[in-house]
Amino acid sequence: MAANPSDILRDVNVLGPLNDKTRKILSKDAAVFLALLHRAFNGTRKALLQRRMVRQAELDKGYLPDFLPETRHIRESDSWKGAPPAPGLVDRRVEITGPTDRKMVINALNSDVWTYMADFEDSSAPTWDNMINGQLNLYDAIRRQVDFKQGEKDYKLRTDRTLPTLIARARGWHLEEKHFTVDGEPISGSLFDFGLYFFNNAEELVKRGTGPYFYLPKMESHLEARLWNDVFNLAQDYIGMPRGTIRATVLIETIMAAFEMDEIIYELRDHSSGLNCGRWDYIFSVIKRFRQNPNFVLPDRASVTMTVPFMDAYVKLLIKTCHRRGVHAMGGMAAQIPIKNDPAANDAAMANVRSDKLREVRAGHDGTWVAHPALAGIASEVFNTYMPTPNQLFVRREDVHITANDLLNMNVPGKVTEAGIRKNLQIGLGYMEGWLRGVGCVPLNYLMEDAATAEVSRSQLWQWSRHNVETAEGKKVTKDYSLQLLREEAKLLADKAPKGSKYGLAAKYFESQVTGEDYAEFLTSLLYNEITNVESPVAAAKL
Repeated sequence: MAANPSDILRDVNVLGPLNDKTRKILSKDAAVFLALLHRAFNGTRKALLQRRMVRQAELDKGYLPDFLPETRHIRESDSWKGAPPAPGLVDRRVEITGPTDRKMVINALNSDVWTYMADFEDSSAPTWDNMINGQLNLYDAIRRQVDFKQGEKDYKLRTDRTLPTLIARARGWHLEEKHFTVDGEPISGSLFDFGLYFFNNAEELVKRGTGPYFYLPKMESHLEARLWNDVFNLAQDYIGMPRGTIRATVLIETIMAAFEMDEIIYELRDHSSGLNCGRWDYIFSVIKRFRQNPNFVLPDRASVTMTVPFMDAYVKLLIKTCHRRGVHAMGGMAAQIPIKNDPAANDAAMANVRSDKLREVRAGHDGTWVAHPALAGIASEVFNTYMPTPNQLFVRREDVHITANDLLNMNVPGKVTEAGIRKNLQIGLGYMEGWLRGVGCVPLNYLMEDAATAEVSRSQLWQWSRHNVETAEGKKVTKDYSLQLLREEAKLLADKAPKGSKYGLAAKYFESQVTGEDYAEFLTSLLYNEITNVESPVAAAKL
């Protein structure tokens, strides 16, 4: 006999504003599903997050990671593969990414791309309104009822061709959704985002010829992938959907996950749609995990390109691993946005995009990311020229032999400069100011910056202060020097900003993160309470 929904919803509360739109997404039935997910998996999630801290303590003592001896049999076996590509995921040569506001959803789906990654994570600030409205916008887009008018302009989905395949990115395991509690605990942001999207849309997506597809961020081990696989199996069983209908692409954006690529695909194999090179988060992870180790100090961010040894090794290993297992190896982000008032600068920026995409397709990637529709044409032209097939799964890269030392090779030419310090401060402050206003994707210096690039900036500043690095100008980076430059940059930005900006608050939080002392695991976790609007609880049974 099935459990009574009222019993399941006992001690389940909503602490965010409720209205008719909210209830369309967060129905009583959806709340039951979320509560089941939380009770089934939150204990494992918290244990895996604690495991990250144990591993961090080992790294702080000088331990260096290696491929796991206990999973050698998985890596060395040729007897298993991931799932064959699902409908709508065979050809993914250009994917556009961005937040889930209604205008972005329409513009992304109208772009000349193959898929759209709708992002609840790094390019979204997780206010209650952003998360709920994002779910509503995707619900409506899937049903082709997302059109709206803003002022004199109509925003409508195109009808002249098949729309790009939709992929949703949920928040990482570390984030919580404080506006929905179960038994007095906030639900995981991952389970909230996944649960609402899957429960409301999975069957409709299958009817329309695709399926419930996801990007999974910030994982650090195959055990975290196993947890996702368990979530997927329960979810599909719950609604009577065949297992394997869900597909998920994992972002390899942490140094620890780079040592477990085979194992991550293996854990998700019936649900796997490949891996992706999350380049900026990967650099952030390298700095974060080895922040106490002076051998891992990196130069100015601009010097850490995709061709430096540790990044090149990571890309090659990812492509080889994916293609050996029959799944897609997706390339990274082109974050540039058009420079409309400077044709020469714009031409140079677009040439860099072309060069980056050419590197990716020649390496064997099956597709790539862009942040702006204007870049889709460049990426498409490069991949259409050099990848006439739907993908390159047949490019096995058997010439590649990557060792642990290759993944940890920090031989990166370049210097730390005062200009580089100031640029990191500008990016960190600029992004944090936007995030505190509820904006998760901020254009800065003609690049679309999200949480990952702000994390690189923040972590480099911490690292340089911690190890008292000497700049190219001969200045030692100390706590006092870092704070002096931060206050100078914060004042310059605040003076130019409109009234009511959040630069003062951003600077207050940033000061705690650039001195080589305190270090928050994630900036977004550090700032989250500033954008929550927790109201008096409403029992989910009353939805």
